[in-house]
Amino acid sequence: MFKFLKEKIGNWTKKISNEKQKVPGKKEKEIKKIIVKPDKDTNFFKKISNKISKIKISEKEFGIYSEELSMLLLENNVALEVTDKIIKELGKIVIGKELLKKEVEFEIKDALKKIIENILVEPFDITEKIKEKIEDQPKTPYVILFAGINGTGKTTTIAKITDFLEKKKFSCVLAAADTFRAASIEQLKKHGKKLGVKVISQQYGADPAAVGFDAINYAKKNFINCVLIDTAGRMHTSKNLLKELEKIAKVCKPDLKLFIGESITGNDSVEQAKSFDWAIGIDGIILTKADVDEKGGTALSVGYITKKPILFLGTGQEYSKIEVFNKEKFLKELGL
Repeated sequence: MFKFLKEKIGNWTKKISNEKQKVPGKKEKEIKKIIVKPDKDTNFFKKISNKISKIKISEKEFGIYSEELSMLLLENNVALEVTDKIIKELGKIVIGKELLKKEVEFEIKDALKKIIENILVEPFDITEKIKEKIEDQPKTPYVILFAGINGTGKTTTIAKITDFLEKKKFSCVLAAADTFRAASIEQLKKHGKKLGVKVISQQYGADPAAVGFDAINYAKKNFINCVLIDTAGRMHTSKNLLKELEKIAKVCKPDLKLFIGESITGNDSVEQAKSFDWAIGIDGIILTKADVDEKGGTALSVGYITKKPILFLGTGQEYSKIEVFNKEKFLKELGL
């Protein structure tokens, strides 16, 4: 992810340093004389040394190289709004700041790290939220609603989260509330069988909200900790889908509403997340296919634009191939 940043920052800072080192011939000779035979005025000597070893990045210079950085960010799936934010904040930090030549690259990388760290919304621990509800309302299950379009690995991700929670000693039941897509119920039941988890379902065409409601009642009667609700994944622009989700959310009153998108689709995932957030008010994000994402821009963009945290990254097909999102690890993978 963002492997281009490290190399590009290095090239950028070398250019700036080289340009600052260019001194007309006559002045260069004068400086050399002073360095070799400094006079008694040591304060003056220090001033000359500082001028040689320190540089300032002007607004004009920053403008030239920030255009190149902007294009690189956009090419790597960073949304325009986020790119503009990064460039603006970077300019505030480096323009006009006096830096040692040997520290320019470090200062710019450190500034970028802090900017991106602030852009990423701090994730919360889903297990802690479940524990809190169990302690407060032991007879009421923690309900999680999953939303996202078909093809993003939504149903498989639900199975992964189920496996994750079961390993944390939380019991789960699944609700097959995608009654629209052919074979969706069978797919979820197949996962349920592998995991040893009950799946609540009805026939195709049934009311999805009713399926979710049944699953919650089943959980209450059987003292199950968590209800995970799968939903239909028609295009996020479909009014019927969004109304259906609104109804499920109204009837089932989920404690957590999660958007599932692909990390490799860039602005598509951002637009999808915005649509689902507008419809039901998502609380967090799971990005799939992070293992094949070499750009990283989607993770940076989708959270910033929705102001919602990324909670998990899908990194493969197996149930264990899902990891809790960690800001520090993400920044290291960006080379920062």
